[in-house]
Amino acid sequence: MVPKFRAWDKENEIYLYNVQYAYDTLSGFVKYGNGEYAEYDEDCFGSFLNNKRYVAEQYTGLKDVNGKEIYVGDIIETTIEDCIQYNKYLVKNMWDPHVWMSDPDSYYDLSKMEVKGNVHTNPKLLEAKHG
Repeated sequence: MVPKFRAWDKENEIYLYNVQYAYDTLSGFVKYGNGEYAEYDEDCFGSFLNNKRYVAEQYTGLKDVNGKEIYVGDIIETTIEDCIQYNKYLVKNMWDPHVWMSDPDSYYDLSKMEVKGNVHTNPKLLEAKHG
């Protein structure tokens, strides 16, 4: 699998997807979340990585219960088996699916995770308590 990235544009407060394809000859592959081609001035992927305007976030290779791709920076909700207890976690890295949440002691069924938002557009989700 080719690594996949999105970038949060702090200036316009919007995500750009597939920023790994940002090259002069392939610029049309970068899209907004709604699927439309994105407008940007960066001439290569490195310009997204080395730019204070953007926060690049990598796709984990996993999808939630609804088939939505899970990226670093997403806020996911998990349920504990046989309980009505909901927990929300921030996806912090993509290397080990058992520790990429903000609570390293949590081990939940990955197939039951659901993306609820992300740290840029929904940061207050982490403050909400359920259960």
